[in-house]
Amino acid sequence: MNPGLALAAFALAPALALGSFLNVVVARLPRKRDLTGRSACLSCHERIAWYDNIPVVSYIVLRGSCRRCGAGISVRYVLVELATALLIAGCFARFGLSGRAFVGAFFCAVLVALAAIDAEHMILPDRIVLPAAAIVLVAQCALYPDRALEWILAAVATSGFLFLALLAYPRGMGMGDVKLALLMGAALGKAVTVAMAVGMLSALAVSVVLFARQGISARKAKIPFGPFLAFGSVVALFAGAWLLDRYLTLV
Repeated sequence: MNPGLALAAFALAPALALGSFLNVVVARLPRKRDLTGRSACLSCHERIAWYDNIPVVSYIVLRGSCRRCGAGISVRYVLVELATALLIAGCFARFGLSGRAFVGAFFCAVLVALAAIDAEHMILPDRIVLPAAAIVLVAQCALYPDRALEWILAAVATSGFLFLALLAYPRGMGMGDVKLALLMGAALGKAVTVAMAVGMLSALAVSVVLFARQGISARKAKIPFGPFLAFGSVVALFAGAWLLDRYLTLV
């Protein structure tokens, strides 16, 4: 077996467990609840048994509902677990057993949590974004000291660009997106341009679909920008260098 694929397979189980923890973060942190303690059904408040808390498997076995009261369980739980597992496994398959893989895995896990929180609550918590940006920037500079200036400039420039966009059109995004851009630049360096382009184009595509379906009333719809930036960041992490090189070759 390819060493990268073997590492990816080995990483799947712990990554699924991490995805389960990220669901706790998504469910509790925006509500300012304690992250410790056993999970409970949001409808009947019954504590969830360990065998009903196995990532992905329990959701399928329970058919997406609480064992006790039958209340529906959001599909977000299984999506977060799967996305976390696949992205982290993908980092080790792509980058091997390296510092880059670990930084990429951390970055992806943070992106999954932020995207889920923004989609549900329209916020990007400072308690996640700012420490993550600091950790990633320090790690990148330590791993690649010859590129330290690139990481720093990319973080500052990307965040500054979105801050100017926020000043020009406050309804389009929030300060959480500006701070997320800081994390993106620190993690991606010059490839952050790919992340921004993909994120904005995907957001534009969704906006066009909304306008086509809802007409002028779609102007009142609030669309979280974080998930689109997270999507662009994942594309840039795995293929940003290649896409940037192809673009520069064409021009």
